[in-house]
Parts: sequence; structure tokens; C-alpha cells
Amino acid sequence: MSTRSLAITGIDTHAHIFRQDLPMVPNRRYSPHYDALVEQYLAHLDRHGLSHGVLIQPSFLGTDNSFLMEALRRFPERLRAVAVVDVAVSDEELDELAEAGVVGIRLNLIGKTLADYTGPRWSALFKRLASRGWQVEIQRGIDDLALIVPAIIATGMNVVIDHFGLPTGGIDPRIANHQALLELLGNPRVWLKLSAAYRSKSDPLVAAALLAQVRQAAGGVERFLWGSDWPNTQFEDQTNYVEQFELIEALLPDAAERHQVLVENPSRLFGFSSTR
Repeated sequence: MSTRSLAITGIDTHAHIFRQDLPMVPNRRYSPHYDALVEQYLAHLDRHGLSHGVLIQPSFLGTDNSFLMEALRRFPERLRAVAVVDVAVSDEELDELAEAGVVGIRLNLIGKTLADYTGPRWSALFKRLASRGWQVEIQRGIDDLALIVPAIIATGMNVVIDHFGLPTGGIDPRIANHQALLELLGNPRVWLKLSAAYRSKSDPLVAAALLAQVRQAAGGVERFLWGSDWPNTQFEDQTNYVEQFELIEALLPDAAERHQVLVENPSRLFGFSSTR
């Protein structure tokens, strides 16, 4: 189905849906005590004049993407998604995910030991994903991103860095790995989500300073994205959809730049203007 039937007015590129009664992985960092349903998410989009959204598989659901895919099949004209898969995922499973509207995989590496992403198993997966035009999204603290991203982009993949790169304490160019990340932002395969500043304890003033740094490093905003991070898991009592949308409006007061980040960039990366 084509998304051309629905005019693109804005794209939220980072949100989660789940039910608290779904099977969850052991040793998870978080267990929801409420449901976050696709209907609720679409209502937020509607209230903010946004036409489309990207669902991100939550880490506590592991590689069972069935709830995610059900939502994609119900609302194919409005949604895309990023799944979580095993390194040995079959081509048949990738085909099924793609048919539903999945356009990438996520590596949520918070609290995890880093794998060898230069090794043959991961390299083989990345090359298979690159041949499909997919992306890899990474959530990891800023100190380690430069250890991960180069190996992935070397396989021909686009990489999306979540949540400003989680720069708790800010971005310090005097720190080698911070400077390396800034340099990576100049690579045309590296994208950055201006999302969830609260996850790195960044208030609006700090977020504005971060944006100035990453904008300079990237040479503009042409590979920046925005996401609400709804329903703001673990921070539900500290923020909400309205606040997150107001923050991006404040960070990007220029209407042309907002259009670039909310419409043009995600349309290109997530394929919202193409027929599937």
C-alpha cells in the first residue's frame, strides 16, 4: 500500500507500543505496568498534526515482533517500524518483517556487553540488511558509540543513533570517543535522533547546546530526525508527548528546519514516499 494517499505533515520516528500481558524477556531492565496501544499513539499524532509514525520494538519484548507487526498491518498507510532480531535471523523472517513495513533493526545496548560487530556473524547480517536498504538503530551511551558505528557503516548500512547519543554530562570534544562521534556525524550514512534528551539528564538549555554541537559536526540538519519516545518508559511521571513535541519546536524555531527534520529527512530514510 502506498503512503501517497495520506499527505505527510510530520513523522514521529520513535515510539513504542506494548501490552503489559505480553510475554517478556528474562533479565529485562523494565516491566511496564500499563498498556501503550497503537490507537493511543495515533491519537497523539493526530493531536499534533503529524501524519505518520515509526514504531520501535521495545527491548523487553525481545525478538518477538508480532505485536509490532499486527499494528503495522492494521495501519500500513501511517506506520513503519524498526524490529529487534537475532543475529541468525532467516531471510524468510526478514521478508515477513519487510512485507509488514519494517525498515530496520535496533540494537539496544544499554547495560549490555558489546558484541564483536566486526565479526563474521554480525557482518553477514549487516550486509544482508544493507542489501534490503534497511538501517540499524543504536541506543548506547556516547562513550562507546565510536566503538560500534564504524564497523556497521563499513558494511554499507545507514546507522541511526538514538537520543542525541545519550551524552550524559554533555559532549566534550577533548574526550577522544566524543570527538570521534562528532566526526562520525559528518558521514552521510550516520543519522541522529533529536529525541529523549531527558534520558541523558539534558534540560532544554543543555539540549540546545547539544544541538548546536551536533549541527556543526554534521554540517546542518539534513540527517537529523525527531522522535517523541512515547510513552517515555521509566520517565512517565517526568514528561509526556506534549512536552517532547514542544521541545523540538523550541529547538528548531525555524519553520524550514522543522520541516526538514519532521518531514523531509524521515520521509527519505524510512521510505514513507515509496510504494510497498
